[in-house]
Amino acid sequence: MPKQRIKTIRTRRINLRATARQEQLIRSGASMSGASLTDFILDSACLQAQHALADRREFAASPKQWKAFVEALDRPPHVVPELARLFAGAAARRSKT
Repeated sequence: MPKQRIKTIRTRRINLRATARQEQLIRSGASMSGASLTDFILDSACLQAQHALADRREFAASPKQWKAFVEALDRPPHVVPELARLFAGAAARRSKT
């Protein structure tokens, strides 16, 4: 059963190349799901993009890992002399410009 879709105006074009096997597989998948080829490809690509981005924004941790993480955040910062010199030099260079 096809999903109800709100019509939106699509103004951007994405071009791609596929093998004959890939094209047939995608067309079959779209047909079986009742979606247009465009909707099927966009929905699939957007879902993959969301998963890829979630890996960079969301993290799962056990209670033990979470406790260790929070404790590390709560500890006072540790100054690394090499980094302090590096940042001090960068700040000085920016103030000259």
